[in-house]
Amino acid sequence: MFDPVIEVLVLAAIALFVLSRLYMALGRGGNDRPVQRPASPAPGADAPSVDTLDRRDRREPADHPIFTGPAAGGLEDIYNADNSFSLSAFMQGAKSAYQMIVAAYARGDRDKLRPLLDDDVYEAWDAAITARETSGEKVFELLRIKRAEIESAELDGRTARIMIRYEAELGDGEVTRTAKEVWTYMRDVKASDPNWILDDVEIAS
Repeated sequence: MFDPVIEVLVLAAIALFVLSRLYMALGRGGNDRPVQRPASPAPGADAPSVDTLDRRDRREPADHPIFTGPAAGGLEDIYNADNSFSLSAFMQGAKSAYQMIVAAYARGDRDKLRPLLDDDVYEAWDAAITARETSGEKVFELLRIKRAEIESAELDGRTARIMIRYEAELGDGEVTRTAKEVWTYMRDVKASDPNWILDDVEIAS
């Protein structure tokens, strides 16, 4: 039989060997590596709040349009008085209005012109149509719009006015000429009617 003392020493050696292996396997020996912890925000740095993250998630577009050019101030005033105002929609409408009005004038269509023109403009054009019909003058029709851009804009109380410089090519079948005019459109920004009407026409250089 084994001597009890020797048996105890053998068991102690085996236990010491196992413990040393466990110690090394758990990384507590010479190959220790520091535990990586999540980086904390630097002192004074603003961590994103829940509200900030929520706003980023929604990615809301800027509501307020940015106007540029010499008419920017007037357009800004008009938008502030009527947030439904859209410059792109207005310019599209201004080109369509020019085409409709010039075509109606060429045809002598007073019924078409009446709701599109201010009283003074309508009276002047009505007289011009009458004079043309009496004299038999040739009618010049719109061939194409070469240019349409905003000249200026203003808000006078409730009345918004936007001036558009047009350059168009007109023809009567034989002769072609270029018309350069500044048309002023107006609208009451507090009215429920969204339509603009032609308030003034001036010859442009």
